[in-house]
Amino acid sequence: MNNPRVNIKEKELLSDHWYKLHKITYDYQNNDGTWESHQREVYDRGNGATILLYNKEHKTVVLTRQFRLPTYVNQNETGLLIETCAGLLDGDHPEDCIRKETEEETGYRISKVEKVMESYMSPGAVTEIIHFFVAEYSKDMKVSEGGGVQEEQEHIEVIELDFEKAYTMIATGEIKDGKTIMLLQYAKLHHLV
Repeated sequence: MNNPRVNIKEKELLSDHWYKLHKITYDYQNNDGTWESHQREVYDRGNGATILLYNKEHKTVVLTRQFRLPTYVNQNETGLLIETCAGLLDGDHPEDCIRKETEEETGYRISKVEKVMESYMSPGAVTEIIHFFVAEYSKDMKVSEGGGVQEEQEHIEVIELDFEKAYTMIATGEIKDGKTIMLLQYAKLHHLV
């Protein structure tokens, strides 16, 4: 934090129930040299990682489906969302995190992952950076049924789809998750499948 045009004056903790929500008061210097005072709420849930598993030979991808309360309260009638496997870093290196999450959620034990980008997904309110990965998978990498971690109350359905069908589901609105759309588009642009 070394932008001379930003002066953080106060950081007030509003909630520390699940993650941290702060109200931050800061001064910002405009292009004309004048200063303005602002207040914003900033949600800090840590950084995360996500991955698209793809199989070139069979032209398939592995996605997940799970209930997401925020989507349910904002026009998703079932609350179920189709997504790429993902998780919070919780202090782990992004590559280690995504290998662990992949096995927990999908049941595939992968070793070689390729990082393709990083992105702030909701920079107006959330601090999170997501690290995006892709990796090839095959049936012999399946070590469990997946489905998530019971202690974390995860109830994840593993879905294997034809890549072109999954890609079409963006246009039909069946896939509305931003990270999933980005990785499917990455796969399409880079001819991964």
